[in-house]
Amino acid sequence: MALTLTDLQAPHGFERLVEAKDQSAGLHALICVHSTVLGPAAGGCRMWAYASPSEAIRDVTRLARGMTYKNAMADLGLGGGKSVIIGDARRDKTPDMMRAFGRAVQLLEGRYFTAEDVGISPADMAHAAEETEFAVGLSTASGDPSPWTAEGVFRCLLVGAQHVFGSNDLQGRRVLVQGLGHVGLSLAEKLHDAGADLIVTDINPDAVEDARVRLKADVCAPDAVFDQQMDIFAPCALGGVLTGDHVARLTARLVCGAANNQLATPTVGQDLISRNITYLPDYVVNAGGIISVASEIHGTGNGWRRARLDGIAGRVSQMLDRAAQHNRSTTEIADEMVETMLARNSAA
Repeated sequence: MALTLTDLQAPHGFERLVEAKDQSAGLHALICVHSTVLGPAAGGCRMWAYASPSEAIRDVTRLARGMTYKNAMADLGLGGGKSVIIGDARRDKTPDMMRAFGRAVQLLEGRYFTAEDVGISPADMAHAAEETEFAVGLSTASGDPSPWTAEGVFRCLLVGAQHVFGSNDLQGRRVLVQGLGHVGLSLAEKLHDAGADLIVTDINPDAVEDARVRLKADVCAPDAVFDQQMDIFAPCALGGVLTGDHVARLTARLVCGAANNQLATPTVGQDLISRNITYLPDYVVNAGGIISVASEIHGTGNGWRRARLDGIAGRVSQMLDRAAQHNRSTTEIADEMVETMLARNSAA
């Protein structure tokens, strides 16, 4: 069976949702383009063993919309999109599958640029790139985006510390880093170099032991995060970590981390305000990775990337000032900033 691309009914406000199938290659994927108002859509490809097609659709549409907001706030000249491949990345993924996925992306004729995400590596994306010119984040081009993501989170964390504590000096500040993957570990290294007292947690005992020895970090169990005394919480693992119950127990005054979709529900933003905890929206602060990928799309270099990181930090400062002035959540303010950009460009 050859590759087929079928248009599905996209949610209101979305531009396109397509299903890609190639039975011979084992491919079952969804590609969602949320918005191209600011430029071609860009966002990674995630491979996950979804329980049902409807669950995959919910995830890809949510992630695509998030990429529109992330790319807008980072001033990348890109819209938002996302793709998911349904399957177990450890068991089902093959080079032929990734090539078939590349052919599906190519059929969108440049409206969507793809890159790696959960379950997809630069090597996998290289296979996709054999069939499409719109696969980026390649190790031969922009390389591993993790250091750029960590650098962006770190810069925004310093802005948040200045706002909350009156100083961006992290000497002696207790910072809990939840998740020691590529981004979390890189962030922990930057925090250690800045003099922070680290607490770390991860389900990988080797990563925890490395941080304990090399970064002199205290260690807590994954289920004991919200029992710790800390000044700053940096979630860098899975999303949905901030629930109403967790916020009620959180001792940090600042939350700034790389994990996507940290708020379990939108109402958690108000819970944070009621406890006087400053939250820096994840899609704003963790944009360093897509900045790196965008530089590949636009053919720019490290100077362009660094300028975009500076821009994110500046917008975080504006966002915090507006939130404090109007007693509103930082998430609401950030969303408004993006919606203003989209409306302005839609009318142009």
